Amino acid sequence: MPQCKYGDETTRATAKDRTIRRHNKKQCICYDVHQPSSRQDDAKPATPIVEGVVATSGSDANTDTYTISSDRAWGYNDFCEFIRSKGQDPDKVSFRWGSTSTPSGLFFNKINDVKPLPEAVTEASFTAENLPGLYAAAEASTPKPKHSSNKRATVIVWADPQIGKTGRRGGTKELIERSTAIRDRLDQHLAGKDLQRILFADAGDGIEGFESGGNPMFTNDLSLAQQLDTYGTEMFKFINLAHYHAPVTVAGIPSNHAAWRCGKQNLGRPADDLGLLMHTQVEYRTADRGMDVQWVRPATYDESVAVDLIGTRIGLVHGNQFGPGQAVAWWEKQTFGAQASATADVLVHGHYHTFSANVAGRNPHTDRQRWCLGAPTLDNGSDWFRTVAGRDSDPGLLVFDVTDEGFDLASLTIISA
Repeated sequence: MPQCKYGDETTRATAKDRTIRRHNKKQCICYDVHQPSSRQDDAKPATPIVEGVVATSGSDANTDTYTISSDRAWGYNDFCEFIRSKGQDPDKVSFRWGSTSTPSGLFFNKINDVKPLPEAVTEASFTAENLPGLYAAAEASTPKPKHSSNKRATVIVWADPQIGKTGRRGGTKELIERSTAIRDRLDQHLAGKDLQRILFADAGDGIEGFESGGNPMFTNDLSLAQQLDTYGTEMFKFINLAHYHAPVTVAGIPSNHAAWRCGKQNLGRPADDLGLLMHTQVEYRTADRGMDVQWVRPATYDESVAVDLIGTRIGLVHGNQFGPGQAVAWWEKQTFGAQASATADVLVHGHYHTFSANVAGRNPHTDRQRWCLGAPTLDNGSDWFRTVAGRDSDPGLLVFDVTDEGFDLASLTIISA
């Protein structure tokens, strides 16, 4: 009887030899004589064999695709072992896998698009390289101000700059010019005031983002990373200016333009807000510069916050939680929900890009009249809203004082460029 070229009767029944026989019918006289064994050993994960790789390709230097021949279909663990044999950690790459069979009983195990998983962006990931504006601005931090016992504090409401957006008032260049002019006038407004503290209330929508509807990928003039850097830089400059005049408390809340979302669908918790992420970055800068700045943010699943400012509670919410003109009605319901703004004397919101003021009953905790204030916008204008609603307003910065007697209506002003 002719001998098999792949071994004698005692050696040719290995898994590797059977695979070669079935794949080389013309070369092996005992082709089809020996079939794969059903022994329990064959159910164990196969050890990847380099010689079994029949095809390798990649769409780029970081993406690989392999096709490996085998005498059985591989499972997930087999593919992981193969990836390890290539010097990669299967837990740190993404890949698609599957197996196909041939009439001869051979299997082709395919791993497609093996590529490293993107590194998670953490708060510590941001450095001077990717936040150059913020880090440069922090170098010019103001020294700690003197503390005052005077019973007066100022609230600065920074609302809806939507950095990166372009409109009839221009783009980022014009926005920064307008912000610089407003800061100069704010400095003059604060000069000479003997303030115990300043509350910088960020009413949200600090960036335009790319999930706000329309075609922001064509109309924005900054990438998302640039929007975040510019937002953090502008925020720091306002805080730094306020810090020259008094110790500062910064309050921030989540908002629709800065939310982590896909289209109109939010993808995470309210705390997973890009604006709040930048608040943590600016907080790091104020801390490492030794500035007298306190930071207040909502609880993880809350969207509003309240700050006690020398005895007057200031509530802050973006405004996308209610419809136009419905802020007071929303505020009334916060009592039953035990929300942060339930006990506020003054509620401040943004979102609607126009100034508004409403009396909202009386606070049973302080016996003071409640006020609801809508802040004007700082952005380049909403041409879409002007077209559909016929409404428009000048950009400006809402500023007012509180004293030991509560909200000082006479102090309310809007600083424009």
